[in-house]
Amino acid sequence: MLTDTACKNAKPKDKPYRLSDEKGLYLEVMPNGSRYWRLKYRFGGKEKRLAFGVYPETTLAQARQKRDEARKLLANSVDPGEQKKAQKAAQADRAANSFEVVAREWYAKHSSNWASAHGERIIRRLERDIFPWLGGRPIADIKAPELLTVLRRIESRGALETAHRAMQNCGQVFRYAVATGRAERDPSGDLKGALPPAKGQHFAAVTEPKQIAELLRAIDAYQGTLPVHCALRLAPLFFVRPGELRQAEWADFDLEAAEWRYTAPKTKTQHIVPLATQALEILRELQPLTGHGRYVFPSARTPNGSRPMSDVALLAALRRMGFGKEEITVHGFRALARTVLDEVLGFRPGFIEHQLAHSVRDPLGRAYNRTAHLPERRKMMQAWADYLDGLKQGAEVVPFKKQA
Repeated sequence: MLTDTACKNAKPKDKPYRLSDEKGLYLEVMPNGSRYWRLKYRFGGKEKRLAFGVYPETTLAQARQKRDEARKLLANSVDPGEQKKAQKAAQADRAANSFEVVAREWYAKHSSNWASAHGERIIRRLERDIFPWLGGRPIADIKAPELLTVLRRIESRGALETAHRAMQNCGQVFRYAVATGRAERDPSGDLKGALPPAKGQHFAAVTEPKQIAELLRAIDAYQGTLPVHCALRLAPLFFVRPGELRQAEWADFDLEAAEWRYTAPKTKTQHIVPLATQALEILRELQPLTGHGRYVFPSARTPNGSRPMSDVALLAALRRMGFGKEEITVHGFRALARTVLDEVLGFRPGFIEHQLAHSVRDPLGRAYNRTAHLPERRKMMQAWADYLDGLKQGAEVVPFKKQA
């Protein structure tokens, strides 16, 4: 039998040679001084070899333990060499199906259908809050408690809404793994109620007639640049998403037809904004200044207007006018229009939802249609612009039908 001293003192020779232990285990000493553990065994009538590692990283005791484990397999008619190959293949498969690998595959598959900013938020959230702890784990091995531990870490820094969004994204990744045969189930479903409910975020919006009138008059009196001034005046008239407004392109406007047709980045759907006469007047005022370029509201800091207005330009303008974040945001113009069009002007909710570019299914089950109720929406947009003009001029206004 070998001793550790004999293994340690084994000197290289011109040719490889063996130092035998027992039961087929031996140490093979190479001419360069490397020493490898090997097991000689027979299976199916054939002589085979199995490698156990390099001495001294693998000690004599460890090599003997591996030998004994291999002999138990042989006693059960299992070829230890073939089993080792199967284990390596399984490990490689598990590494190829780690949470991060599957998540990035899921992201690549779906991100083309998302607005770029939305996709960037998702992958940044995964990279910052999930991958460092779960990214290298085989996705099939991740259980609910392990996922909850990671989500608790996000919650502990006060980012409860982010924790909820991260759990939602993880659930999407797990379900994709199930669909592609790399996991058995989605453990995020077991965490329902495990996190405290996140308070819904509502964008600040004024809705009382006096407040609306003050805001509109302040916008009319704004002393900033013409593109920012026009964007502020059009924001309540269009009530589109802020990114859609600031990235508006002249090529999408048909002033003769009084229409703005574009693809909404968030939903990837075609959308039409009928242009009231007040909106046309503002656009024609701005056209001589920016109409030669791509963007209706170009960035003042970019040569030749090659980029759209900053996403904080309008918000900063509102703050300079004295309106705090608790009073109004640019996104809040959507809530303002939805509330007043329904509760004051009495337009059908379906017309309003279509104009907000929300997904609305009709009774026949058809999905959002950009031209649905277009004649009624034209009337609604003109009535809305006339209503806002009346408020600015101090006209008597219809009171709310119900509490806002």
